[in-house]
Amino acid sequence: MRFFLLLSGLCIGLAGTAFAQPMVQVTDPISSTGAAATPAPVPVELKPHGSVYFSWGYNRDWYTRSDIRFKNTTTANYDFTFLNAHASDKPDFKDFWRFNSWTIPQYDMTLGYLFHDKHNLGIEVSWNHLKYVVDDNQVMHVRGQINGRQIDKDTLVTPDFVHLQHTNGNNYLMVNLVKHRTLFERRYFKVSAVGKVGLGPMISYTISTVLGDHEEGPFHYHGMVMGTSLGLKADILRYFFLQTDIQGAFADYTNTWLGQDRVGRATHTFGSLQAIWAFGFNVPL
Repeated sequence: MRFFLLLSGLCIGLAGTAFAQPMVQVTDPISSTGAAATPAPVPVELKPHGSVYFSWGYNRDWYTRSDIRFKNTTTANYDFTFLNAHASDKPDFKDFWRFNSWTIPQYDMTLGYLFHDKHNLGIEVSWNHLKYVVDDNQVMHVRGQINGRQIDKDTLVTPDFVHLQHTNGNNYLMVNLVKHRTLFERRYFKVSAVGKVGLGPMISYTISTVLGDHEEGPFHYHGMVMGTSLGLKADILRYFFLQTDIQGAFADYTNTWLGQDRVGRATHTFGSLQAIWAFGFNVPL
């Protein structure tokens, strides 16, 4: 009987101790702090990885005047320079709507990748097909020697004397760093400012006649070009876009072949201003 009373007292004491412990209150983090809980990190495989884009368009071009040197003292005997030569573009837009004539006008093609980051940066490769034609029958100051005879005077330059054109074309192959900045955005429509800076080789095709020696092509490395551009891009339904750009570039021709034997060289530098209209599509990754 005594043992039973002791055991009952012990059980009552333990129960009293348990009920005396304070209850732990479970609180809702939203109601207690007034702020949303920190979301769990998004797995890397679920994060967007940027987008690939392609565009096609056409351009008009304007050029600065330049000094053009023509030289062949190996298989011919001339070394002279046109001072302040004027050149024009050659848009050839009349048949661009024909499927087999898309590359006849002055066109632009780009393939790029936009990173999905806070800086809105991208990288692209662009092929700018411009056309450069030194105007025939213009009066230019010619300085140098032709067949051992010195010349230093204003001269009417006819195609029988010299004709020079990069019309297939004055091609800029550039790698560009691209920067986007959103100006306006709605659910299915976005307008962005686009800036670019880049450089690369010129893979041009020249048609020339110098003192009756005519040569056409082939495509080859002519020199280097660097440029920058600013434009507007309108994204439509996420997958399509329209874009317009103004591009300024500096071209340095150092390796233009002259003559059928391709021994002669023409060298010149000039600036170009290009107005571009393009359409394209995005492929989100």
